[in-house]
Amino acid sequence: MTLVDHHDPAAFRSVLGHYPTGVAVVTAMTGEGPVGMAVGTFTSISLSPPLVGFFPDRNSSTWARIRTAGAFCANILGEDHQGVCRVFASRGVDRFAAVDWVPGPTGSPVLTDAIAWADCELVDDHPVGDHQLAVGRVTALSLHDGEHAHRPLVFHRGRYGTATTAAAAALAPIPLEGAWL
Repeated sequence: MTLVDHHDPAAFRSVLGHYPTGVAVVTAMTGEGPVGMAVGTFTSISLSPPLVGFFPDRNSSTWARIRTAGAFCANILGEDHQGVCRVFASRGVDRFAAVDWVPGPTGSPVLTDAIAWADCELVDDHPVGDHQLAVGRVTALSLHDGEHAHRPLVFHRGRYGTATTAAAAALAPIPLEGAWL
C-alpha cells in the first residue's frame, strides 16, 4: 500500500475515486425556467424526518439558482443515462433540451426516465470546505417501473458503470463474523 500526499488534489481525487458513488441530477424551477446539475454526492441524511442532501460547489451558478428556488428534485439516474449525466455536468448547453420532464409537487423538474426521484424543500445549507451541504426535506418520492428500475448509474475511478446485486451476479453470500452480507 502506498501512502500519498493528502494535500495533493490529484492524489486526493485518485484515492477517493476508488469509492463508487451513485449519480443524480438535481433540478429546480426558477423564474427563468428549469435548472439542473449532475451530482455524485446525493445522500440520505435522516428517515425521521425524511431528509436528503447533496454537496454542490459553492461557486456554482446552478447551485445559486437552486438555492434561490428553495426547492429541488433529486433524480436518480439509471445505467442508460450516461449521456444525460454528461449533459447536466456540462456548461453552456440547454440541459433540458434532450430530456423529457414533468413538474414535480414543488414545481421542480422530474426527469421522466429517472429510476427514482425525491422532491424536496430546501430546509438548510452549510458551507463545508469549497462546497455547500444542501439539506432537503422530502415532500414526495417515487420509483420508476421500468426494465432498468433497479440498476443505477455509478461513477467509479473516473468511469461510469452500474451496480450488480449478488443474486444477479450469482455470487454466494460472504460470511462476516457470524453475519451475512
